[in-house]
Amino acid sequence: MATEIDLKQLASEVVERAMKGGATAAEAVVREGSEFSTLVRLGEVETLKEAGSRAIGVRVFFGQRAASTYSSDFSATGLEKMISSALELARLTSEDPFAGIPEPGLLGALPGDLDLFYEDVYSLPSAERIAYARRAEKAALDSDARIRNSEGGSFDAATGRKVLANSHGFVGEYRRSYCALAAVPIAQNDDGAMQRDYWYSVARSLGRLESPEHVGRVAAERTLRRLGARKARTAQVPVVLDPLVARSLLDHIFEGVNGDSVYRGASFLAGRLGEQVAGENVTVIDDGTLVGGFGTSPFDGEGVPTRRTVVIEKGVLKSYLLNTYTAKKLKLATTGNASRGLAGTPGIGTGNFFLQPGAKSPQEIIGGIQEGLYVTEFLGFGVNLVTGDYSRGASGLWISRGELSYPVEEITVAGNLKDMLRNISEIGNDLEFRGSAASPTIRLEGVTVGGE
Repeated sequence: MATEIDLKQLASEVVERAMKGGATAAEAVVREGSEFSTLVRLGEVETLKEAGSRAIGVRVFFGQRAASTYSSDFSATGLEKMISSALELARLTSEDPFAGIPEPGLLGALPGDLDLFYEDVYSLPSAERIAYARRAEKAALDSDARIRNSEGGSFDAATGRKVLANSHGFVGEYRRSYCALAAVPIAQNDDGAMQRDYWYSVARSLGRLESPEHVGRVAAERTLRRLGARKARTAQVPVVLDPLVARSLLDHIFEGVNGDSVYRGASFLAGRLGEQVAGENVTVIDDGTLVGGFGTSPFDGEGVPTRRTVVIEKGVLKSYLLNTYTAKKLKLATTGNASRGLAGTPGIGTGNFFLQPGAKSPQEIIGGIQEGLYVTEFLGFGVNLVTGDYSRGASGLWISRGELSYPVEEITVAGNLKDMLRNISEIGNDLEFRGSAASPTIRLEGVTVGGE
């Protein structure tokens, strides 16, 4: 593998060679990383992967014509072929008046250590990583006699480095690491009915992972509470979303404020900047600067510093999430949300995207409901992001007199995203990041639960 200095120098040299080939602007991305993953099922290793990779991509411009190519061949011949191919393709493409790299004044990177990389994710030998997965699964299997099978325990680890250089003189890099541990047990009643659920932990550092035994026990508890599930009756009742499920609502909000969707008119939030789109208790933030965050980076996919953007403030839509291309299309400014691979034009990605927590605990929210539904899983993708129409299969627990009383399944939750955002009546205090998007527990009103 090349050293840090080699990668930065290589990216700069590729840009310089593209410019000497006649390009009016150019950028290069180098990615280098390694990964490990294993799945253990009923104590036996089912899959085991350990791999390293390194690749480079270049994007070149002739005025407003652009093209990109990439390669994993770092030889002189391989790099020359990659650059010449991009230059040749760019001459053939159509002009796009909005194409280009960011202006020099927009470029930069956040200073200081953002707490993104730890060597210890690879501190364990392979046998001990497998043992982590085995311990998580065993903890689930040993927790109750009704846990009779398993889809496995898993352990993953990865490290990566990214370097970005462009013809405006920007050269930036950062490193990331993560590791994850999960268990997926299967429980069975005496009548043969089976249920599955899961739990997982993910962290930048091995030392911050939940213990395998804790992961296994929580996975077992979540699975056992689903045994004996029945259908609920059709009704319009309060619906409470478990944080892992509530996160999917944030995914829909992101698609609604994604600059690509907005300028195409394919979003239920297009043209609504400055309008009330949610309840006054709803504030949604995208923050790519959070120290240690799973969505944190010093700069975005175009070399623009990441930042904190308030997307919805007290229910009012304040900002879309944009890269330089979509910002030009919408006559706005980039929010530092460009996301890109090795080739192609940048897309839109999030930093750390979250719903600001409220004051009530999940228990207090549930305790205030006479009859309602607590959703622990959504199934299918019945969401129209243009109209906001929403209908998804679900399973969870029925709330009766302020308590989780029995499991339910084979039900649907239906409404419209425009109404659902306005009808978030309560937000929990249990915000926790297990990825780059996070939501506390939320309570929705006016949603139809379809069952018997």
